[in-house]
Amino acid sequence: MTDYRIEVRVTPRRGILDPQGKAVGGALASLGFDGVDEVHVGRLIVFGLRAGDEGEARERVDAMCRQLLANPVTEDFAVTVAAGSAS
Repeated sequence: MTDYRIEVRVTPRRGILDPQGKAVGGALASLGFDGVDEVHVGRLIVFGLRAGDEGEARERVDAMCRQLLANPVTEDFAVTVAAGSAS
């Protein structure tokens, strides 16, 4: 078994209303940061996972994302798997 550091980035799908992103975009503009558009606010989930190999780790994380970590109807996710611990 190998320890893996997992990073899951979850973001709203394009075309889905993102009130947080809209608020951040408006605040940046009001602070004078010009040229910023299409702001999306998501989340980063980092954890350690012990698995037999990287392929198994990716399969397990994909299942976690589809069942709990992301809403497959409104959100996209991207997974990074690296050898090592989460700390």
